[in-house]
Amino acid sequence: MDYVVNVMPQLLIGSLTTIKLFAFTLLGSLPLGIVLALLLSIPFKPLNYLLQAYVWVLRGTPLLLQLIFFFYGLPKVGIVFDRFDAAVIAFILNYAAYFAEIFRGGLQSIPEGQYEAAKVLRLRPIQTIRKIVIPQVFKIVLPSIGNEVINLVKDSSLVYILGLGDLMRAGKIAMERDATLLPLFGVALIYLLMTGIFTLVMKQIENKLNYYR
Repeated sequence: MDYVVNVMPQLLIGSLTTIKLFAFTLLGSLPLGIVLALLLSIPFKPLNYLLQAYVWVLRGTPLLLQLIFFFYGLPKVGIVFDRFDAAVIAFILNYAAYFAEIFRGGLQSIPEGQYEAAKVLRLRPIQTIRKIVIPQVFKIVLPSIGNEVINLVKDSSLVYILGLGDLMRAGKIAMERDATLLPLFGVALIYLLMTGIFTLVMKQIENKLNYYR
């Protein structure tokens, strides 16, 4: 226990990178996912085919492969990102594809009568989406979003492949330096703490949105 306490500051420093990646990904992928879902609902086939191809590729290939592509592959054609930027871009594009499908399912669950009622009330399309559709969709898809948020916390460990000083890398360095598995228990503890906190936050948000029932 003394050793875990001593190594914990190193792990906490690594967890700052993990938290930054999590925050940037969530702030970028959620709005992008909503926009993609709205665009997918537009009956314009060329746009639909293009966006469906994007979602299919990003959801159908491993996130690890996408990280390698953005950091190691793109420099071959002259496009260079630093490690953290490459990780953020890959994570945002990947999770936006998942969120787009989640929000698209939520949009399809809204009864057609609500759109007709909005027309009767003379609401503009943007007002209908912002004041009537999005609040209901968000309530419907919130459990699925919560699952993806938890997955995002765990998937953040994949940036280890890019050499970023995240929580997983900090634990591995301490494990190899001291020839003990104890740092991994510290890593697991921090991940469990983060997922526990985010689970409680999502539960609180769900409770606050119960008035939409």
